[in-house]
Amino acid sequence: MSTFQRNGCEQSEITCAYALRVLPASEGAAAEAHIASCPHCRRELESLRPVVDRFVSWPTDVLRPTTSVQARLALRIAEETGKEPLLAPARRWSEPEWERVAPGIECKLLATDTERHRVSMLVRLAPGASYPAHTHAGVEELHLLDGELWIDERKLSPGDYNYGAPGAGDERVWSETGCTCLLVTSTKDTLR
Repeated sequence: MSTFQRNGCEQSEITCAYALRVLPASEGAAAEAHIASCPHCRRELESLRPVVDRFVSWPTDVLRPTTSVQARLALRIAEETGKEPLLAPARRWSEPEWERVAPGIECKLLATDTERHRVSMLVRLAPGASYPAHTHAGVEELHLLDGELWIDERKLSPGDYNYGAPGAGDERVWSETGCTCLLVTSTKDTLR
């Protein structure tokens, strides 16, 4: 007996897929009709729903298996069913584009947390470019990746880290050579 027939019905696999909400929309009505008429599948669905509901609140990176685990699982399922393995399509990462935000300054947005008013981005200053004086609304963290950057009277070199406390201000941020940095900051900073 297949592991998917453990509840006594050959439609058990469809019931599991329905509980996981992975059935194509075109198959949903037929699955619902079957579950309504089959006591085995109704019990299966009732036992699966609380488990699935608990998983919904987990971060997706915890639930997403690595590519190698997905491939091994697909091969094992194919071996047991005699069907071709259904491999997950390769995820294509699309690098964000650089966006010109001011003369000589470009940003590449990496992540935004709208609830906490935080943003992380790569920032690139052209040689001689400067950023206006500003006050930090929250913590500002800057890690210099390339070039040299001056923050007021402090010169940063590649690998240097700068912490800006909430309420603190930077009067002059500029680069003579040009630079690239990773910046995590508040979206509520105030330009002066």
